[in-house]
Amino acid sequence: MAVVAERAFTSRSTLQKIEAGDTNVSIGIYAGVLQALGLLDGLTQVADISNDSVGQALASADLPKRVRLKPASGSSRDG
Repeated sequence: MAVVAERAFTSRSTLQKIEAGDTNVSIGIYAGVLQALGLLDGLTQVADISNDSVGQALASADLPKRVRLKPASGSSRDG
């Protein structure tokens, strides 16, 4: 634990907070620990929409079916 904390540039108590799932630890500290453990490559998949089928379905369901543009006010058609 001391080696991982040293390599992640954090304290052992912060590392214990990470192990306990403390949500007050910053994402930067998590990234440092993942780097120290050789697991940083997996972090790129967290926000990858291609891995989130539920998020894709929700985003598609929220799209409007039709979009109608409102005419610009003050413009004339006789030109």
